[in-house]
Amino acid sequence: MKKFNTTGLCIPGKHYMVDITERLVKIRAMVDEGDYFCINRARQYGKTTTITALTELLAEQYIVISTSFESIAKDGFKDETAFVKAFCRLLRREFRREKRIPNQIRQEVNRLFADDTGRINLGDLFDVFLDWCDTSDRQIVLMIDEVDSATNNQVFLDFLAGLRDGYINRDAKGIPAFQSVILTGVTDVRHLRLKNRPDEVHRENSPWNIAADFNIDMSLSEEGIRGMLDEYEADHHTGMDTAEMAKQLRAYTSGYPYLVSRLCQLMDGPVSAQMGSLPAAWTLQGLDEAIKIMLADGNDTLFGSMMSKLNNSPTLKTRLREVLMQGRVVSWQPFDPEQSLLWMYGFIVNHRNTVAISNRIFEMRLYQSFLGETDKNDAFSQDAQLNKSIFLNADHTLNMPLILEHFVQAQRMIHGDGDEQFLEKEGRERFLTYLSPIINGTGTYSIEEQTRDARRMDVVVHYLGQRYVIELKIWHGQRYNAAGEQQIMDYLDYFGLSTGYLVSFCFNQKKEPGVKRLSFGDKVLFEATV
Repeated sequence: MKKFNTTGLCIPGKHYMVDITERLVKIRAMVDEGDYFCINRARQYGKTTTITALTELLAEQYIVISTSFESIAKDGFKDETAFVKAFCRLLRREFRREKRIPNQIRQEVNRLFADDTGRINLGDLFDVFLDWCDTSDRQIVLMIDEVDSATNNQVFLDFLAGLRDGYINRDAKGIPAFQSVILTGVTDVRHLRLKNRPDEVHRENSPWNIAADFNIDMSLSEEGIRGMLDEYEADHHTGMDTAEMAKQLRAYTSGYPYLVSRLCQLMDGPVSAQMGSLPAAWTLQGLDEAIKIMLADGNDTLFGSMMSKLNNSPTLKTRLREVLMQGRVVSWQPFDPEQSLLWMYGFIVNHRNTVAISNRIFEMRLYQSFLGETDKNDAFSQDAQLNKSIFLNADHTLNMPLILEHFVQAQRMIHGDGDEQFLEKEGRERFLTYLSPIINGTGTYSIEEQTRDARRMDVVVHYLGQRYVIELKIWHGQRYNAAGEQQIMDYLDYFGLSTGYLVSFCFNQKKEPGVKRLSFGDKVLFEATV
C-alpha cells in the first residue's frame, strides 16, 4: 500500500504524489532547445524527485548522466586534481547504470580516477567531455544535484567556466558539447558571491551567465493535489470531499510540496489515530489538527531552517514583523541581498511588488515566533491564561463575545485607554497575544492575506472544526466603520457563518469601550471597542 512521503525521493510506485508530467514536459522542451539552466527552489520543494523523473523521461532520446555533489566531501573541492578525481568517481557510478557509454570514454575516466601523479586538472576532464560528445551516437545531458555544497569553492567556478566555454563553442563554432546541463539546488549559481582573495570583499563573479531562465512553476496545483487525493480515496474510502480538501491544502501551503505531503501524512497517521478513524481525519477539523501538530513540532527541520535564515537577516525580519503585525508595506527589491536570500530559501514572495510570506503555514509559524519573542505583553498573556476555563461553552465552542469583553477590560486595566501610537503599532499584536494562550493546544488561527493592511486585518480562528472570523481594524471614522461592518458581513457569507466579531482600536476621546451586539439582517456582529 502506498504512503505519503516527506523524506527523500518520492517514488510513484511507493508514494502518493502529485502527477508532475506537465512540469516534466516543459523542462524537456528546454533540454530539446539545448538550454543550460538551474533548477533553484527551497529545501524539500521536490527538486530531486523532479530530476529523477526527468532522467527516466529523457533516457528515451538522450544519454543522461544524473549525479549529485552531495557525495563529494570538502576535500574534493580543495584543488583541481582532487575535484577531477572526485567527479570521475561520480561518473564511474553513473556508468554502472548507463550502458551506452563508449569503452574509450570509460577507459579515459578510469585513467583520470586512478592517476596518482597529482598533475591532472580540469583541462583533462574537459578533454574527456569533448571526446565523449564527439563520439557519442546520442546527445548527452548532464544533471548535477545538490550543487550548494560546491558554491564556496573557486574550483567549482572554474568548472562552471569550462561548461560555459563548451556551451559557447557549441553554438559559435559547432564544437561538440553537452546538449544540456542542469544544475539543481537551493542556491542560484548565476549569482554566486565569492572572495577570490582573503582581503577582498564578496563580489558576484559567477561564470554561469549563459543559463536560461527557469520559470516553470514547481508548486503543486489544486488540481494536482486533488488527483493525488483521488488516488488515496480509491484505496481507503474515507468519504472525503477531495475537491474541497485539495482547495484547503493549496490555500494553506500555496502548493509547497513538503507542506502538502506532511499535512496529508499527519491526517493519514497521528490525526486519524487521535480522532478514531480515517473518515474523521480527512475533514476540515482533521486538517486543523494536522496544522496544529505541524506548528507545534519543534523538530521540524524545514521550520528550523526558516527561522535560522530569518534570524540571519535581522533588518528584513524587523520589516516582516511590521508587515504581519502592523500591516506595513515593504516594497519588493529584487537586488536587495537580504530579500534575495529569503526569496531563494522560499520564505517570501513578490506579491504585487511588495514582500509577502510565501504561504499561510509559514506565516502562522512566524506569528508564533514573533509573539513569543517579547515579554512586554506578558500581562495580557497571563490574564488570558488565568481566565481560559471560562471562555469555553458547554458544547466546547469558544465564547468569543466573552473573550472580547475580557480583552477590553485587560487593556484598560493594564494600559489604560491607550493613545494613537499604541493603537497603530501594538493593538493587533496585543489582541493576538491575548488570544493565543486561549486556543493554544486546541486551535490555531490564520490571517486572510487580502485584508492584511494598515487599516484592517481579518483573523480566522480554527477551533475544534469551528471557524470564528474576527476583524481587527483601526478606527478611521464612522463612515469607514460602516464599510468595515459590511465587509465582515460579506466575509461571513463566504465562510457560511451567521456570527462575526469586530475589534476596533479607537483613539477617539468620546469612545465607549466595551462590547456591543449588532444585528444585520440574519447576521449578528459583536463589536468590541478598545
